Amino acid sequence: MEKSGLFQIGDIAKLFHLSVGTLRHCEKQGLLQPEYIDPETGYRYYSTRQFESLNTIRYLRVLDTPLDQIADFLKNRDIDHIQELLRQQKETVAQKRKELENIERKIDNRLRQIEDAVSSELDVIRFVTYPARRITWIRNPLSIGSYLDLEVPIRQLEGKQKNALVFLGKIGVGISQENLIAQTYQKYDLVFMLLDPEDEFEGDVEKLPAETCVTLRFCGSHADAPVQYQKLVTFINDHSLQIAGFSKEITMIDYGITNDTEKFVTEIQIPIHPK
Repeated sequence: MEKSGLFQIGDIAKLFHLSVGTLRHCEKQGLLQPEYIDPETGYRYYSTRQFESLNTIRYLRVLDTPLDQIADFLKNRDIDHIQELLRQQKETVAQKRKELENIERKIDNRLRQIEDAVSSELDVIRFVTYPARRITWIRNPLSIGSYLDLEVPIRQLEGKQKNALVFLGKIGVGISQENLIAQTYQKYDLVFMLLDPEDEFEGDVEKLPAETCVTLRFCGSHADAPVQYQKLVTFINDHSLQIAGFSKEITMIDYGITNDTEKFVTEIQIPIHPK
């Protein structure tokens, strides 16, 4: 066949700012077949009469339109069809914009959490009042010898979420009010996640009321927590306070951020009210 007026696939890719892989995929999906395929070399050639379709493919790909929708349009060109296709894509873009805005807020939250942890004043007991918070949890006894012991319950908590838990709220463990009063700190009674306002969680979520807590941050992780609980409970008793709920123990800086254990920061919150 006379190849004058034909363009090899590499040349077409450059002309229309499409990758060779995209063009091959278009062929495979039935969007656009080469004008000619050399039977000896397998080289693919395109003609100028295909430029209009290539322009349409490029335009719709820039709009991130799925290839199957592009193929459907090329087979059924129509004004109403392209209008509906563009409306659908506009809705998709709006949804993606919302998702990206949520991701941006999550990044901002995480940066604030890290900056807060890095600037922590350690080994100081404070009173902190927290606003109402959303929480999801698994209530199961748990002993933690290392951070790996949390992996299975975290995966259970994650369930079928679209977003990874590490990118959602604050993961932590807690000791029940009864065990705190009994000064039993060797086992945890629940694994929880405090959700940020923008987090969408598919599953059971409860709303914790606003609460005042005695809090303590220390250098270390869960294995170092029992002695810190004793400090907090002694403080509560010495100040004639009552434990009003389960503890919330959150590793603010751990192996997920650094291998330097001297930079680890863990916070314990115990809700209280006057006797």
